[in-house]
Amino acid sequence: MKENSLSAREWRERIILALLFMAIGSLIMVVFSPWAPLLDKVTDYLGRFGLAVLLLTLTLLASRASQFEKYRPLLLGLFIMSVAVSLDWIFGIYLIEYLGVTDGSPAGWALLKLNECIVIVGVIILFTKLSRGTLGSIYIQKGNLKLGLIIGLGTFLLAAAGSIPMATLFNAQDLSLARILPWTPWLLIYVLSNATMEELLFRGLFLRKLQPFFGKFLSNFMIALVFTALHGAAIYSADQYMFLAILFPLALTWGYIMQKSDSVWGSILFHAGMDIPIMLGIFSNLV
Repeated sequence: MKENSLSAREWRERIILALLFMAIGSLIMVVFSPWAPLLDKVTDYLGRFGLAVLLLTLTLLASRASQFEKYRPLLLGLFIMSVAVSLDWIFGIYLIEYLGVTDGSPAGWALLKLNECIVIVGVIILFTKLSRGTLGSIYIQKGNLKLGLIIGLGTFLLAAAGSIPMATLFNAQDLSLARILPWTPWLLIYVLSNATMEELLFRGLFLRKLQPFFGKFLSNFMIALVFTALHGAAIYSADQYMFLAILFPLALTWGYIMQKSDSVWGSILFHAGMDIPIMLGIFSNLV
C-alpha cells in the first residue's frame, strides 16, 4: 500500500503501534533491565514473569484471531526480548555471586559479556525456532555475504586503527600499544559478544517484524531511536551528548547494512569495531 493512500484510521493504528512498541521495549530494557533493574527483588521477578506471560498470551491469542494475526510477529519479538533480558539478569547474578566473576579486570568484563551474549542469542534462536520461524527472519543467514563482509571488515579495521585517539572520548588513560596488547583477547571477546548480542536483540529481532507496518526506513529509525535512548544513561563517555549524537547515525547505519546485505554479519563487525575505543577507555581505568 502506498504511503499517500493510507486512511486516517491506518495512520492512527501506526502511531499507536509505534508508541506501544517503544513503551513496552523501554519497559523491558529499563524497568526490568538486565543491568540495573528499578524495582525491589520480589517485585522485579514478579513483574518480569507477569510481563512475559502477558506477552505470550497476547501472541497466542493473536495467532488464533485472523484480524490480529498481523500483530503476532511483533508480540512474539517482545516476548522473546522479555525472556532473554530476564534470563540474562538471572545468569549474570549467578556469575557474580556464585562464581566470583566481576568487572574488575578485562577478563572479567569479557567473560560477563560472553555469558550475556550466549544467554540472549541462545534465547532468541531457541524461541524463533520453537515458533516455527526461520533464522533468516532474524537475519542469521548468508544474505549478500560479500557485501556484508566488505563493509563489516573494512569498518572494523578502520575503527581498530583509530581506536586509540577515539578512546579519549571515553576517558582513556595512558594508552599505548604495549599496554593494549595483553588486553587483545579479552577486548575481541567483549566487542564481538556485545555487538552480536545487541544487533540480534534490537535490529535482528525487530527489523522484519516492524516492516509490514512502517516500511524499511521508519522501522530502522524507530529501533535506532530506542537503541540510542537506552544508551542515554551510559557513564563511560567524557561527553555524553557527543556520544549520543554519534551513536544515533551509527545505529541507523547498522540497520541499513543489515537490510541491504540481508544478514547480520556486516552490522556485527562494524558495531564491534566501534566498541573498541569504548572498551579501551574502560580497560585503561581498571588496570
